[in-house]
Amino acid sequence: MSAPITLAQYVKKRTGVPLGHKDSMRNMLSRSLGASSFYLFWRYWNPIWSYYLSRYVMKPSNEVLPVWCAVLVTFAVSGALHDLAVSIVKLKPVFFFTPWFSVMAVVVLITQFSQLQFSFAPWWLRALANISFVVLSYWLTSLLF
Repeated sequence: MSAPITLAQYVKKRTGVPLGHKDSMRNMLSRSLGASSFYLFWRYWNPIWSYYLSRYVMKPSNEVLPVWCAVLVTFAVSGALHDLAVSIVKLKPVFFFTPWFSVMAVVVLITQFSQLQFSFAPWWLRALANISFVVLSYWLTSLLF
């Protein structure tokens, strides 16, 4: 069994530059927004947060659950942590991010299952598609909650 990847290695793999590099944010935004699928958008989005979610939620969940279920759990946990942070800042309970992130997980799974790719499209159109999936998920969640 190989040693687990470090945070610094993970960030460099996702952004192409070392952790803390001045181009880290630019590269993260460019790679995530320009990703050829909504699934890959999440591979590049916020690599520091993703590292910890992958290591402490996705991988352990995937050991006992099917991948699709582990994806749902990971997004829900991320949403719950966002809800908790906003609840602390607002000093009142907030419950929006958990359902929103869960809806985004469903969109990720649907687009991945249907093999929806936009690799043929220019960067700006891929970015528009990825942003649209985030906005659509937000809108659907707003209708439900």
